[in-house]
Amino acid sequence: MALIVFFRGINVGGHRTFRPSMLARELGAYGVVNVGAAGTLVVRKPGSRANFLAELRRRLPFEAEIAFCDGSDLIRLERENPFGAEPSRPDVVRFVSILAKAGRRKASFPIALPEGGDWFVRIIGSKDRLVFGLYRRHMKTIGYLGRIDELFGAPATTRSWNTILSVLRVLKACEADIPGRDEAI
Repeated sequence: MALIVFFRGINVGGHRTFRPSMLARELGAYGVVNVGAAGTLVVRKPGSRANFLAELRRRLPFEAEIAFCDGSDLIRLERENPFGAEPSRPDVVRFVSILAKAGRRKASFPIALPEGGDWFVRIIGSKDRLVFGLYRRHMKTIGYLGRIDELFGAPATTRSWNTILSVLRVLKACEADIPGRDEAI
């Protein structure tokens, strides 16, 4: 199964900038596909996870926090429909945060940040190293998303649900290319 890699804190505000698309080309032997500019990679042929991650770190122009999950984790999340039938609104973004390691803390959901009053981030659930919820488009939101690290006891990096859907399209295209594969995802 494919490995999905998420970089944390790159290409934000002119700091720690690089072009993930060029990195994906350099890692072509692993079947790497870049998704967006925030540093999301679909690794279709990762081989040994340890060897791939070592090669990835060697090619980065700086040290970076990396979170990853198996493609099957995202496929399972999509099937479970974490956002239910709640309609999308233009001022609210659905998100998934990926923990860099298994969280040490358990939480009870939903969690609204800040507590009481109007929320900027609402965490509605988690599944293994994936935390999902909603955030409002506002300048204060980034600070509240940063609290996910504290709540779960592990560094987290966040992507919009639209980015996750783009990753899923790449995964499904990859699965469709497997000879003899009849099952639709």
